[in-house]
Amino acid sequence: MSTQVASPAAASRAKQPAPRRGGGSHKLSAGDKGVLAVMVGIPTLIQLILVWIPMVLSIALSFTKWNALALSDIKPAGLSNYDFVLNNYPPFWPAVEHNIIWLLFLAVVATPLGLFLAVLLDQNIRGSRFYQSVFFTPVMLSLPLIAIIWQLMYARNEGLINNVLGTANGPNAVDWFGDSSINLWAALIAATWRHAGYIMVLYLAGLKGIDPSLREAAAIDGASSGQTFFRVVFPSMRPINIVVVVITIIEALRAFDIVYIINRGTNGLELIGALVVQNLVGEGQVIGVGSALAVMLLVVSLVPITFYLARTFRRGD
Repeated sequence: MSTQVASPAAASRAKQPAPRRGGGSHKLSAGDKGVLAVMVGIPTLIQLILVWIPMVLSIALSFTKWNALALSDIKPAGLSNYDFVLNNYPPFWPAVEHNIIWLLFLAVVATPLGLFLAVLLDQNIRGSRFYQSVFFTPVMLSLPLIAIIWQLMYARNEGLINNVLGTANGPNAVDWFGDSSINLWAALIAATWRHAGYIMVLYLAGLKGIDPSLREAAAIDGASSGQTFFRVVFPSMRPINIVVVVITIIEALRAFDIVYIINRGTNGLELIGALVVQNLVGEGQVIGVGSALAVMLLVVSLVPITFYLARTFRRGD
C-alpha cells in the first residue's frame, strides 16, 4: 500500500483559511473617513452651536444678573431670578394658565380634528387629494404669516368675520384680539387651523400603512367600523400616536409667534414663550429673568415628554 506525500505548495494552500462567504470586513479609505467625518461632524457642530451651547449658557445665566452690555457686568444672583419669577412677576402665572389651556385645546380639539380629517380623507372620497392640499396648506405657512392672516380675519372693522356677522363699523363689532376675555380663544382657533392640518398628514400616512387584512379580519369577526378603528386600526398606529403626543406638547409649550404678532403677548395673551422674548429682547431686557423663564420652560417641556416616552417604550418591551 503506497502513501502519497503532499507537495509543499499543496500543504501551504491547506493551511490557508477558507475565504469568507458574503464578503469580509472592508477598511475605510482616507477619503471615506473624510466624508464620514464631514457627514457626522457638521450636523453635530450645528447641534452644538444652535442647541446645546445656548442651552448651557441659558442655564448659567439664569443664576446671574446681567445688563447684556459687558461680560464684566455679570454678577452672581443665586436663585433670586427664580424667586422673582415665581413670587413677584405678575405675568408669570397667567402665562402658565394660558399655556395649560393651549395644551388642552390642542389635545382635545385640534388633534382629534386632525385625526377626523385623516379618517375622512382615507375613505377615498371624490376630490380627496384636493381636500388634502387645502387642509395641508396652512402647515406650509409660517406661524407669523398665519397670525397676520387671522388678524385680517379678526379685524374689528375690516375683518371678514365681523363683516359676515354684520357688526363691522358698528357699536356691536367684536374686538376679537383686543378683548382679553376672548382673544386667547381667537388665537387658539388660528393655531388649530395649522395644527389640525399637520396632525391630519401624520395620521393619513399612518392609515395608509395599515395592513388591510386587519380590517378584513375585524369585519369577519363582526366588528363595526367604529370598533374596528378604535380597537384595531388606532392601536396599530402606535408610532404615529407617540409622534403626535410629543408634537402636541411641544407646540403648546413653545407657542409664541401668533400671540407676539397679535399684541406681543400681553392683555390676555401671556404665554411663557412670549415672556422669555420680552425679557431677552428690547430695551428693557433682563437677561437673568429671561434665562430663568427659558430654563423653566425647558424643564416643563422635557418632563412630560420624557415620562410619556419612557412609559410607552417600557410598555412596548
